[in-house]
Amino acid sequence: MAYDKFTVLQSTAVPLPIENVDTDQIIPARFLKATERKGFGDNLFRDWRYHPDNTPKEHFVLNNPLYGGQILVGGKNFGSGSSREHAAWAVYDYGFRCVVSSFFADIFRNNCLNVGVLPVQVSPEFLQQIFEAIEKDPKTELVVDLPAQTITLKATGASEAFDINGYKKDNLTNGFDDIDYLLNMKEEIKTFAQNTPL
Repeated sequence: MAYDKFTVLQSTAVPLPIENVDTDQIIPARFLKATERKGFGDNLFRDWRYHPDNTPKEHFVLNNPLYGGQILVGGKNFGSGSSREHAAWAVYDYGFRCVVSSFFADIFRNNCLNVGVLPVQVSPEFLQQIFEAIEKDPKTELVVDLPAQTITLKATGASEAFDINGYKKDNLTNGFDDIDYLLNMKEEIKTFAQNTPL
């Protein structure tokens, strides 16, 4: 199994109300040498998190102990820029299972879906509600229900539906990547091959 199954996630969230966050900001190019998915979380938002001498920047949200959880809430146009899949790896490896924004770059969205991170696109108005709720109470919880395709502010019950490709939804629910999906169908593929004339 490529990653944990995703059904319903209830968690506090980390707010990053910055628009046009690109993949070089998510994971700087100098950290792209590895080919495995491990270890990228240490350098998620590296240049925003740390000074050149590797000491943490106190003002950055990931260094603020008030905030935590498995959900990252970003501004509009999250994941723009180059197509590096390492950006999605870094998000997952850090511990986020869901990213919320009012708009995602398509390649980043698909890279997230391929590694077990659910990108939830909401309206600008609902995104603002989420940011305001977290600012008021950093322990605010969100409930992301993949089977129902809804995201809810637990404290108020305010909710919004989100879209997801059916194939990707099925994979996330089962914890499959594309290879796992095919391996799960190997008996059906074998039967089809045996019964199909050359």
